[in-house]
Amino acid sequence: MQSSTRIRTAALAALLGLMAVFAGPGAAQAGAAEPDTTTVGDLTGFSADGSVYHLRAGAAEARVSFVSDETFRIELAPDGTFSDPTGEDIVMPQGTPPHTRWKERSDAYELSTGSVTLRAYKAPLRFALYRADGTQIWSEAKGLSWDGERTTQTLARGADEQFYGAGMQNGRGNTSHRDKTVEVGVDYNWNDGGHPNSVPFYLSSAGYGVYRNTYAPNTYAFTDPVTTSAKEKRFDAYYFAGDSAKDVIGQYTKLTGKPFLPPVYGMEIGDADCYLHNANRGERRTLDSLKIADGYVEHDMPNGWMLVNDGYGCGYEDLAETAKGLQDRDMQLGLWTEDGIDKIADQVKAGQRVAKLDVAWVGSGYKFALDGCKDAYKGIEDNSDARGFTYAPESWSGAQRCGVQWSGDQYGTWDYIRWQIPTYAGATMSGLAYTTGDVDGIFGGSAKTYTRDLQWKMFLGTTMTMDGWAASDKQPFRYGEPYTSINRDYLKLKESLLPYQYSYAHEATKTGVGMVRPLVLEYPDDPKAATDAAKYEFMSGEDFLVAPVYQDSTERSGIYLPKGTWIDYWSGRTYEGPTTVDHYSAPLDTLPLFVKGGAGVPMWPGIRSYKDRTADSPLAWDIYPQGTSSFTLYEDDGVTRQHRDGKYATQTAVVDAPVRGTGDVTVRIGESEGEFTGKQSTRPYEFSVHTGSAPSAVKLNGKLPRLGSAAAYKAAKQGWWYDQDDRGGVVKIKTAPLSTGKKFSVKLENTSAVGGRNAAATAVVSAPAGQEIGAGVEGTVAVDVTAGNADVTDAAVTLDVPEGWQVTRAQAVDRIPAGTTRRVEVSVTPAKDATAGEARITALARYRAAGEARTSVQRFAAGVMPPPPAGEAWASDLVWLKSVNGYGPAERDRSNGESGAADGHRLTLAGKTYDKGIGTHADSDIEVYLGGRCTAFTADVGIDDEINGYGEVAFSVEADGKVLWTSPKVTGASATVPADVKLDGARHVHLKVTDTNGSKTGDHGDWAAARFTCS
Repeated sequence: MQSSTRIRTAALAALLGLMAVFAGPGAAQAGAAEPDTTTVGDLTGFSADGSVYHLRAGAAEARVSFVSDETFRIELAPDGTFSDPTGEDIVMPQGTPPHTRWKERSDAYELSTGSVTLRAYKAPLRFALYRADGTQIWSEAKGLSWDGERTTQTLARGADEQFYGAGMQNGRGNTSHRDKTVEVGVDYNWNDGGHPNSVPFYLSSAGYGVYRNTYAPNTYAFTDPVTTSAKEKRFDAYYFAGDSAKDVIGQYTKLTGKPFLPPVYGMEIGDADCYLHNANRGERRTLDSLKIADGYVEHDMPNGWMLVNDGYGCGYEDLAETAKGLQDRDMQLGLWTEDGIDKIADQVKAGQRVAKLDVAWVGSGYKFALDGCKDAYKGIEDNSDARGFTYAPESWSGAQRCGVQWSGDQYGTWDYIRWQIPTYAGATMSGLAYTTGDVDGIFGGSAKTYTRDLQWKMFLGTTMTMDGWAASDKQPFRYGEPYTSINRDYLKLKESLLPYQYSYAHEATKTGVGMVRPLVLEYPDDPKAATDAAKYEFMSGEDFLVAPVYQDSTERSGIYLPKGTWIDYWSGRTYEGPTTVDHYSAPLDTLPLFVKGGAGVPMWPGIRSYKDRTADSPLAWDIYPQGTSSFTLYEDDGVTRQHRDGKYATQTAVVDAPVRGTGDVTVRIGESEGEFTGKQSTRPYEFSVHTGSAPSAVKLNGKLPRLGSAAAYKAAKQGWWYDQDDRGGVVKIKTAPLSTGKKFSVKLENTSAVGGRNAAATAVVSAPAGQEIGAGVEGTVAVDVTAGNADVTDAAVTLDVPEGWQVTRAQAVDRIPAGTTRRVEVSVTPAKDATAGEARITALARYRAAGEARTSVQRFAAGVMPPPPAGEAWASDLVWLKSVNGYGPAERDRSNGESGAADGHRLTLAGKTYDKGIGTHADSDIEVYLGGRCTAFTADVGIDDEINGYGEVAFSVEADGKVLWTSPKVTGASATVPADVKLDGARHVHLKVTDTNGSKTGDHGDWAAARFTCS
């Protein structure tokens, strides 16, 4: 175990001890015999009291209570005495029960509302639920059962029935739980397979959901039959019957509370660290946090809030002054509740507006997180006019109404990115509207994993970045170029999307459905949406499909697009679903992102903070016209609770367009209905309408002037311009300020639906993967142009390359027959000082097809190679194109140390020390470029002596995709193994160390004296 994790590991052990204490006397004893199971017997008594029904079976008694026409509760007391440990903690007051009726039949009692009938069979007592039309929703395969530890319900499983829910289930949840067993309980496991922020609720594709009203841990086995149990000797469950999963989630959150509406700064990224006497960073003061805040401002990066005491034992000082300083920088103060929340009144009065809860100091038992969430939320609201805003790493049903569920202390690795993707989308199926994880975790990480992780987390409602536990701070401006610029672009993209995301946040307060959604929630009839085909992607609202890159790659395969038209956000290329996209070109700055045809997305362009908005700021609409579609924008003051008293406004945009091909496009903006403090009485509007074909005119109370260039458009107060080179052709429109109290229409005449007048005639631009060019050396870059269903003529390809590079214009291609591909090679010379590694190039093809001038664009990555080595070259002295390591960075001329660079020791194998070599931790992969110039590689390999005999690994050398040499299994007690590998003609060599026993403890593999012999 690395020392940097010891503090939190110790804390985790203490928490697990607390959890064992909280499990109480009902917990199973080691070695105890399995208790006998009792199944409820025959019905011996029945009585009705309004909408409540009592059913006796010997000593046991069941109680059915109807809450609404589609929601009811079943309780079972094996000894006839009912209890409710949750009290009034979770279930909200529900108002007057519905009118019900009952009927006795020979074999059952039927308990009915206008929507459902619950049958209580007599011999033995067993329940089944039916809709008003007689169709069965669910039925028990046998009666409720119990033993000394738990109660269990057993349900028959439908042939195609799928199951979702159980809260935040790490690494799963956005696809079906069918045939899986899911644990529900506080487990303090923040890794893949853990279940923090569990929720004792699940829903079925058969049209129902079940909430177990308990604080006890649950186990749901979605096998055949389905068995769901809670670790207590009582049964208490609410049932919801609905027409859709969204309907069921809505009923569940009506019962347990709708998600809260965050303040708008809570939907901006947050930053967390310890500033007072930081053990990992040296002596600092709380006011030093303002220097970090200045970094965000200076780098033009959004940041909404800062936790200034986020570290064990970290306190604070100068709180009011710190809060004021952050507010002056358009940020809010947050505090971590390590020492409880009894001081929150004074802290909030001093300026605190965010409370991050900790698992060990806010209460006891399985209800502690919910208590802490509610108390911290209330503490903020009782002592300010702000909205409560909390983060919690462990919670329960009901926490959606007071906080963000955060997935805990994690690492910055590709695998963590991978399994977090299904985690947050899956949690939405349990009414958790805001779930997230730290950008690039809190341990480990790298510039590249940080950038990739930040990209997709900008499409979550909430997120934050945390410093102090990794080797270096993790603000998005720490990594240099190109990472800083890419991070800024995505942070500002999220900022511009706040109107869209905030509107979904408001929607969640009404429906219970969060913005981040598994595909199956939007496409329940798609057979692939519930499967692994859609596991590593999600919907952000109804309009964005996000497919994060979770490997060290510049391509992404296996992107499933459901039925409909989908538009690549970066290139404008259209796809018709259902389809699977492979080899999607995704250089480091490109998140695979698709927009649904018909989307109309409200945006705030060009801002760093929501506070940058003024009375004169424009509202922009990004429109992908197809058929008739609409979006309702929600607005309020963003920070106070006045919206709860009706102080908000809505404004609907309706787009009428052809479903395909040629026609007019009309955008109708309705009046803004409602009032709130700060509402714009007038504002200018901007529209980006992705038509792919230029209109003949644009009208708004008469014709708007057509502008001839980007510069003219920027300078004009109103008008329109067709930007042919932007993502296949975008009509850009701006208006003078218009009254928000009056509706208006913008009409684009003789244009088209998204994709152009003849979408099938659009050419596709692509580039072969793996292209390489040398720094300062003239080379060629290949671009492929594939014609659609019409011939392409006069195709001219240009490249947008990094600054300092030189490009020679390629000769135009006279004709590319329909359906064929023509490769165009463009001469490119990178700058002499170009950094080795990935460089993004954008290819633009201008051409004519189907009688119309068109453009197609594509981003792709080319590899900039360093000069190949010459003579005898130490591996530790070369440029590493790739450096993946199991813990911390791989070390040059040192053994693998902690999470920082150059913190290892001298390389030592079998008592011999080495001045040169590479120190790694399995699994690791070091890639170097040889350019075919080297003949041999030699090294002494083994596990460093510092491990004292532990560890078990294997070493391998791979070249250009082929394994050239593999060591025998090496342990910490093994002799040093010599490596002598021939490399004739190899261009790329990978030095890999792989764990061989499933435990990476002590896997410190050394490539001692690693050297290449080159010409």
